[in-house]
Amino acid sequence: MHSSPDSDRFDAIKVRGARENNLQNISLDIPRRRITVFTGISGSGKSSLVFDTIAAESQRLLNETFPAFVQNFLPRYGQPDVDTLANLSTAIIVDQQRLGGNPRSTLGTITDTYTLLRILFSRLGKPAVPHALALSFNDPVGMCPACEGLGRGSQIDIDALVDKNKSLEEGPVRFPTFNVGGYNLHTFVKSGFFDVSKPLKKYTKQEWHDFLHRDDTKIKTNKQGQTFSSGYDGLLPKFKRLYLSKDAEKMPAHLREAFEKIVTQGPCDACAATRLSEVARACRINGKNIAECSAMQVSELAEFFRSFREPSVAPLVARLAERLHHLVEIGLGYLSLSRETATLSGGESQRVKMVRHLSSSLTESLYIFDEPTIGLHPHDIERLNNTLTKLRDSGNTVLVVEHEPEVMAIADHIVDMGPGAGRNGGTVVFEGPFKDLKKSGTLTGKHLSKNQPLKEKLRAAKGHLLLANATLNNLRNVTVKIPKGVLTVITGVAGSGKSSLIHGCLSRHYPDAVYVDQTLTAGSRRSNLATYSGMADTIRKAFATANKVEPALFSANSKGACPACEGLGVIYTDLQHLDPVAVRCESCEGRCFTGEVLTLKLRRKNINEVLDLSVTDALSYFTEKPVLATLKALQDVGLGYITLGQRLNTVSGGERQRLKLAAELQKPSQIVVLDEPTTGLHMADVATLLALLDTMVDNGTTLIVIEHNLDVVARADWVIDMGPGAGAEGGAVVFEGAPRDLLKAPKSLTGKYLAARLA
Repeated sequence: MHSSPDSDRFDAIKVRGARENNLQNISLDIPRRRITVFTGISGSGKSSLVFDTIAAESQRLLNETFPAFVQNFLPRYGQPDVDTLANLSTAIIVDQQRLGGNPRSTLGTITDTYTLLRILFSRLGKPAVPHALALSFNDPVGMCPACEGLGRGSQIDIDALVDKNKSLEEGPVRFPTFNVGGYNLHTFVKSGFFDVSKPLKKYTKQEWHDFLHRDDTKIKTNKQGQTFSSGYDGLLPKFKRLYLSKDAEKMPAHLREAFEKIVTQGPCDACAATRLSEVARACRINGKNIAECSAMQVSELAEFFRSFREPSVAPLVARLAERLHHLVEIGLGYLSLSRETATLSGGESQRVKMVRHLSSSLTESLYIFDEPTIGLHPHDIERLNNTLTKLRDSGNTVLVVEHEPEVMAIADHIVDMGPGAGRNGGTVVFEGPFKDLKKSGTLTGKHLSKNQPLKEKLRAAKGHLLLANATLNNLRNVTVKIPKGVLTVITGVAGSGKSSLIHGCLSRHYPDAVYVDQTLTAGSRRSNLATYSGMADTIRKAFATANKVEPALFSANSKGACPACEGLGVIYTDLQHLDPVAVRCESCEGRCFTGEVLTLKLRRKNINEVLDLSVTDALSYFTEKPVLATLKALQDVGLGYITLGQRLNTVSGGERQRLKLAAELQKPSQIVVLDEPTTGLHMADVATLLALLDTMVDNGTTLIVIEHNLDVVARADWVIDMGPGAGAEGGAVVFEGAPRDLLKAPKSLTGKYLAARLA
């Protein structure tokens, strides 16, 4: 079928004059119904183009189709700085934002798979339940009454709560509100049930029961010559009523500290952590109840239903099997439906979101993915690529921000941003097919054929960190020795047990280890690089000393702020149901400070000019040692292009993680754990990171890196490969040793892909 000349006009998303963030007035055509991968180093403008321009405008235009009343309840998107955007479709954004959720949200509930299971069990389960809600742990009918559907219960350590060597008059309860002379202990002393001078260890069985468990008993107490009738509760019911129903995080610090020594969270004894009522647990299909099905690995559950034959529910089983198959297909077959969404990583969360769209009949949509390979072993990227191509082949436009060459290879079109980062980026340096990118001469093109060689000169270990007989989650009695004073890389497919071994077990045995993970501080439009990194205080004091004024004048959030824009540099106008409009402040011309403050200088620059310096330029400007140390750390992690005043809400995910790493570089530590530090990094940035890791180890750090990136694996002194598969098929060490020996490990998937990379 041939397209008409008129329809050709709609075969591309047309971007004209894009200037959002660091974009340099760029124009380009993005083919529709194709896969386009956007690449380039961190800070080159990929996210500014794809998310802050294309996605933002699509969502803004969609919201405008709703009545004004409805728009009041929708998120507001500012109009991006672009001349025109034509031929947009409805954008479906699949980002790295963790799913989060409360303890009642699980993989099964968020994918609606558990709902299908409940309907199936309500139709076929024996003994029968009244209806599907009777199988829900989020409904009073189906939840365990003891834990209210949470599967966990609070357990009180009696020995931690009570000192049995003391009598009531000596204060045997180790909790601040049960002090001698206080009201809570007074009821025990005046109850008449006990000899108050007798140590608790000498109590009879009845006295011990009365002290701990007796409740709802009326007693008469005497106070100041008057007799009062009051209620008596044993210590446990009283403590539970007063404190177990409260959020420990909201307690005063002195109570919380005592509470955490006494109370621990554990599986609910009443329902064996299944969350469900006795009636729900009794209902079974083919010998399994719904809790047992939810606890199975998704791949095993899919197999369980594949052999299921029952004509009356065939469409329901087919839909359930399809949903489970999609989870396996996207590389999440090692999870269980009972897994809480709050415990899923960013990469897992993103793949769960993808599952929602795999069976969709929608076409002509615009799917936008933000580095979907995060957390994926090379073995799993092929599955991801299949998903992306299916979405395209269904008639959708797929835009992917990505650094992995394996994803670039399946793209119909590549847009390479650069040439540098920050002010040196924001332009399109290449457009075209992947095969031409290799010959383009861009930074991305050059690194496509540059793989890190295997490390030949290995550092010698200076002792070992021993983890013995680890059985957490899917770990199968794992014992490993992690060498000290070297770079150790922990690798393996997603779900193989890497995080269980390092985050779960290492942290217990070596609590002094420093963890640099992906839980980063959210940025607001009032926080910038100087405030986040701690340089701002020193800079303000230096200005104050030089000008003999107070430091608060040099804060855009305090006395020095321009009163018109309150230090933001722009003025936001709320247009009710329309998007707020940001206009540069005419009073300070976007410089955030009052005119008087801007006349005050430090070494011939005012505070606004200093905040406008890049990290690299600031290194030659400052003489203050604390600032220089921070700037050097920022330079070392590859953030030399960022300005001191850049707002954190404009910083990319990769940049934020390196900000956190820079902060850790200035702290002396013996053991440092990095969790996928190549997240968001271009191939050129990975080389910079590796040089930094080597410096850290050479300075005496024991460095443990959880990573899939094969360049990082190749440069390790020691590799521990977990597997061989995920979930129940993982949890074992399939290889320990030098990278060169990994190539010959028969059971190692990592070794297989590393050998292919180096071939």
